[in-house]
Amino acid sequence: MAVTKKTRFSRRMPDHVTDEIVNVLTGNDKFFGFNELFELVFERLKERNAVSGGEEMLRLRAYEKLQNLVTRGMIEKDTKEYKGLDKLPEAHSDQMVK
Repeated sequence: MAVTKKTRFSRRMPDHVTDEIVNVLTGNDKFFGFNELFELVFERLKERNAVSGGEEMLRLRAYEKLQNLVTRGMIEKDTKEYKGLDKLPEAHSDQMVK
């Protein structure tokens, strides 16, 4: 019987990009375009000194995280604008630790 060896390492660190997307959209009934949303998230990450990899790479990561939250039903997408729904705070890393 062959035993499979686990070669992947999973890191369970807080996801700062998702956290800031949640912080910006939670409690705000306004729709944000991606560029406007990204600028707010980017500024908050710079304040926390949590920016790494350059702005363009961060923009791609933020878009990927945003689309993941849309797929999970936590963010409403209307054409190219986004708005947080009631379940969005569940995506914050503080909630996942509990």
